[in-house]
Amino acid sequence: MSAPTAPAAGRPGFGTSAPAPAPGFPGQRPGHLPREPEPSRNGPHRRLRAAFGLLGPRRERHLVDAGALSQLTLPVGDDGLILGVDPANQPAVLGLSRPTRLDIVLVGGAWMAQVIALRAAAIGARVAVETARPQLWSPMAQAAGGGQPCVTVHQVRRLAQQGPSPASPVLIIRDLGTRPPRSRITSAPWQSVLTLLPYLGPTAPRLLANADIVGIQRISPQEAEVVGKVMRLGQENITALPSLSDNVALWATQKHQQYVMTQPTDAETGLLGAPRRMD
Repeated sequence: MSAPTAPAAGRPGFGTSAPAPAPGFPGQRPGHLPREPEPSRNGPHRRLRAAFGLLGPRRERHLVDAGALSQLTLPVGDDGLILGVDPANQPAVLGLSRPTRLDIVLVGGAWMAQVIALRAAAIGARVAVETARPQLWSPMAQAAGGGQPCVTVHQVRRLAQQGPSPASPVLIIRDLGTRPPRSRITSAPWQSVLTLLPYLGPTAPRLLANADIVGIQRISPQEAEVVGKVMRLGQENITALPSLSDNVALWATQKHQQYVMTQPTDAETGLLGAPRRMD
């Protein structure tokens, strides 16, 4: 079967003759902007690659010798919650949101725990507080998110599963006195748990030993001896703990210790008041 042919000009039943080609470049379709004719393969210009748009400016490649790579540095700090400053006046950062479990014990006052809650919410974490003192936490929770439920307060044993994820990490704060009951909600990937102890109780040695990080505000000399034994603190730290300022804490693991001074912002001071050890 022969290929179809275009109708001849003036042929009956096919209308008038076809219009003459519009002036422009060869191959231009009606309604399309004109484009430059394709240069010769041997010409001074390269062919444009179809569907890749305009070519950018052409510059010489930048090459670095392998030996010079070690001289390239990029200052990158830790990410997380800024607890305060260390003795060298450098930011002390606590990485709360991580893909591993993290259990924290804070032997101190609610003021420090509430500062941590506010700063955790500021970096995008959802904060759930399980407490026997809802009257202490509710005003802060209502003011924290500007109407958004980024900090929620729950009665004892009424805390539900929080569904943590990399896009929505969770910090659970348990403010349940010196003998906090066991909870079915535990630390998990992207879900850290902070247990607040106003002072040491019968279960404190077990909680301290199982914690990944321990924060210690001012405590009595007798409590300092207990903490020093469990956390393997030196005698210098044991002697210093009973004399810490209200906004200073020793943050420790089984291997490392660091003093941190927490400096509240104006907003934190307006909401929580001045730093204090006791509530």
